[in-house]
Amino acid sequence: MNFIYDLHRTMMSQKLILVYQGDFTQETTKSILAMAERNLDSSGEESSIKRKVFNVMVESLQNIVKHSDELVDGQTRSHAAIFLIGKEANRYSIMSGNPIRKVNVDKLKAALDKINSLDKDGLKDLYKEIIKNTTISEKGGAGLGFVDMARKSGAKLEFAFPEMNAEYCFFCLKVNVPREAGEN
Repeated sequence: MNFIYDLHRTMMSQKLILVYQGDFTQETTKSILAMAERNLDSSGEESSIKRKVFNVMVESLQNIVKHSDELVDGQTRSHAAIFLIGKEANRYSIMSGNPIRKVNVDKLKAALDKINSLDKDGLKDLYKEIIKNTTISEKGGAGLGFVDMARKSGAKLEFAFPEMNAEYCFFCLKVNVPREAGEN
């Protein structure tokens, strides 16, 4: 039972204010957003910061719901993923992780690297270009989510793809939103 205390200590040391691990659905997403909104409202955070954090949370959660690959391990099928919010003195960190097939990693990494290579004006231009030229994918996305997260946060997207097994990686994403309105 020490793992409970160890988990609590880890959450405190990482300054995590919300963690959810499990299957993600639209209903789960609504509940997570409602909890986070209450937490942000009770913290007395500036409304402009709350809007940015909330926007990044919505995009991150939609990414999990729409684009997480179903993990098939033997007879077990799962859409299990994780979502976390951390609050530090100078920023909020919105983090997520979900299974992704290895065959999809290179395309996603290339898109994220392109986004991270752009400045504020470049992101704005890419956003407009996607709106103008892109059709909605079969999973319901047009590719705007990551661009929007980078624009709202004013920071580079942090990501990694640790290997889970021969067929899957775990897509880890971290988006930092400054707690001072003037930072971006």
